[in-house]
Amino acid sequence: MLGRMPGAVVGLVMIAASLLVGGGAASAAAPPHVRAALTAAVADGCYTWPRTLSEGASGEDVRQLQIRVSGYPGSGSVLAVDGAFGPATKAAVTRFQQAYGLAADGVAGSATYAKLYALQDDDCTPVHFSYAELNNCNGDWSGGAVSAAQAKANALLTMWKLEALRHALGDQSIRVTSGFRSKACNDAVGGAPSSRHLYGDAADLGSGPHSLCTLAKQARAHGFNGILGPGYPGHDDHTHVDHRSSRYWSAPTCGVS
Repeated sequence: MLGRMPGAVVGLVMIAASLLVGGGAASAAAPPHVRAALTAAVADGCYTWPRTLSEGASGEDVRQLQIRVSGYPGSGSVLAVDGAFGPATKAAVTRFQQAYGLAADGVAGSATYAKLYALQDDDCTPVHFSYAELNNCNGDWSGGAVSAAQAKANALLTMWKLEALRHALGDQSIRVTSGFRSKACNDAVGGAPSSRHLYGDAADLGSGPHSLCTLAKQARAHGFNGILGPGYPGHDDHTHVDHRSSRYWSAPTCGVS
């Protein structure tokens, strides 16, 4: 991934990219070390997209794309992660492209994938968030309201939405104070019996570079059905975001409702 490659490797990648632009024959004629750099630039340890994707496509590659652009559904909307590339997915891809200065045509091709590869680590998490950050309860994601695998998958989606939120706020850090909780962990902190933390799809955000109200307001554009913040009982010291099935926004101090 370009953002974490040594300078010499980045140079090779740039050469390789120019060869690729020149055509397949030029790429094939490149020296072995340049071809290796090109491979590194367009592949990823987590997931590699095998084809260009546009409206009408379907499959696991579409679902993987939807996870990563889930933070760009538009204000008040939530992108379905269903493996079907429809108008909402096209719009989310377009917003992602616009956010990163790419050609904004709603088609996921090499430039879009290169940016996604640069934004993710080898465990599929976005570079600015981690599974450990979303789970300070236990190491195996067990004991919640859903299976451990589902809780972890829910947390991954949360992280990609937080990555979009972070980028929209100038790429300054966002502090996660609570994520997944088992029932035991939830009881220990006095969480509600139906807390979304039990599903792994919730995150509590503390103040830092941004105020709690700034976080609550901006979260409205990044695919969170649940937003609770200052003015809502018990939430004056954090902003809570989650993926509940229907919208409930309440941060009265911030004008979010």
